[in-house]
Amino acid sequence: MRAAVFRASHDIGVEEVPNPVIRRPGDAVVRVLMACICGTDLWAYRGMTDRRPGQRIGHEFLGVVEELGTDVTGFAVGDLVVAPFVWSDGVCGYCAEGLTTSCEHGGFWGQEGSDGGQGEAVRVPYADSTLVALPSEAASDQRLLTALLTLSDVLGTGHHAAIGAGVRPGSTVAVVGDGAVGLCGVLAAKRLGAERIIALGRHPARTELARTFGATDVVPERGEAAVKAVRELTRGQGASAVIEAVGTERAMRTAVGIARAGGSIGYVGVPHGSAAGLDLDVLFDRNIALRGGIAPVRRYIPELLPAVLDGTIDPSPVFDLSVGLEEVSAGYRAMDERTALKVLVTL
Repeated sequence: MRAAVFRASHDIGVEEVPNPVIRRPGDAVVRVLMACICGTDLWAYRGMTDRRPGQRIGHEFLGVVEELGTDVTGFAVGDLVVAPFVWSDGVCGYCAEGLTTSCEHGGFWGQEGSDGGQGEAVRVPYADSTLVALPSEAASDQRLLTALLTLSDVLGTGHHAAIGAGVRPGSTVAVVGDGAVGLCGVLAAKRLGAERIIALGRHPARTELARTFGATDVVPERGEAAVKAVRELTRGQGASAVIEAVGTERAMRTAVGIARAGGSIGYVGVPHGSAAGLDLDVLFDRNIALRGGIAPVRRYIPELLPAVLDGTIDPSPVFDLSVGLEEVSAGYRAMDERTALKVLVTL
């Protein structure tokens, strides 16, 4: 089969790789219909993570079940399914707590020895506890199918940030980051009842989408100027809930600066240099809570799926460029150069 692989820094290509096969009774093989490129994939693309030439890539996909192991009981061949970006056994202590990303037997698509989501098919371990069934009729609705793909990562990650930030009805929320996760954080905050949502971003197309998703205010400034602007919008107090969806030191400093005393920061931006921006004295003195981490999206899919199916939320506009698998390298370039927000990969 064909699959995207890491070759070298700034070189993601499509190569022939072995077809996935059932290795254990709980496995399934899923034929991929849609995948996408994530902001975290760019760190591999830029050579900033430990990847070996030939290693698979991609962790967001949905598709159709093609083959099942003998122990799989929850699915049938032909079922339309979505996969979270981590597989999990569903029975360990962490899974019982809903922290599927810490599963004792779990793993990430694209790690060494596993299939990546940006390929024609994927072997799925622990299929019964990992995969989530989708209505078969969604396969003929391109917009809905695209919206459902966000359940694999960015929608659940934005929701995780909103939960960590303590968003509740009537909240004032500030969102640091105008990427796909930050925009999904806006959607999540709106769905959870936030009264005011301040989006921090300076790219007009993205901030316009943020307003469509529910943002009431946009702050294009950065750094101290952004902190000042948010405080001016909130009578000098700051936001009671802050979503940090970038992961840099500057973004974390901004998140801390715009948080209201007694507020919370929900952080889901993969850290790259953000630790230096975490001033514990400030957090302590102002009673600011910090919660977040790798989003256990499998836990959230059952909650978010009905809202996507009935149109309560529509995250599909985060995809602003579509490429075929053979064009995936162009998709990476577009996201790296920030000419695309999030790239859909169709198969």
